[in-house]
Amino acid sequence: MGQIPVKESGVNDEAGGREHSVLCLRLMQLFPRVSRGMRRWQDRVAPSAGTPLGPRHVAALQQLRGGPVTVGELASLLGLTLPTVSGVLADLDRAGFIDRQPDPADRRRTLVQIQPAQARVVEQWLDGAASPLARVLDKLAPSERAAFLKAMNLLEAELTSDDARPSQRAPSSSSQRPRPNALG
Repeated sequence: MGQIPVKESGVNDEAGGREHSVLCLRLMQLFPRVSRGMRRWQDRVAPSAGTPLGPRHVAALQQLRGGPVTVGELASLLGLTLPTVSGVLADLDRAGFIDRQPDPADRRRTLVQIQPAQARVVEQWLDGAASPLARVLDKLAPSERAAFLKAMNLLEAELTSDDARPSQRAPSSSSQRPRPNALG
């Protein structure tokens, strides 16, 4: 599919509104495709670990690149629950990629870091997993990269804000149709 022109002056008129809708629909088509493609790429470059490792593992290791963090800090950085992060860490531990130790400052907390002996393998995996995105970003001018990142950050904020809950949005035309009674 070709590129869709973006109208700079806004979407107040009917033609601009249609262009905006076409652009939004195209992006909605692209996001799952890009996500699946990135997942396939990550799977292809993942080291053999004996346990399946996916995007959450990549994201956790990316956060651990900067040094040890507590499990709670990691959960916060990833926007995941403690039980979910604990599961991700258990997988990474079984694969031999991380080391977990009690925090010397507070033994109730656990510090997590990349296993020093696996640091090079993890670095290669993370760099390889990000390489398609890096190649595309390299094709953009700095201002385009900044605009792309700004748009992604705004979209993430929109989708994670309390105001983004579907129940608070206007009902779509499909939800206004009467629904058959499930009981008969």
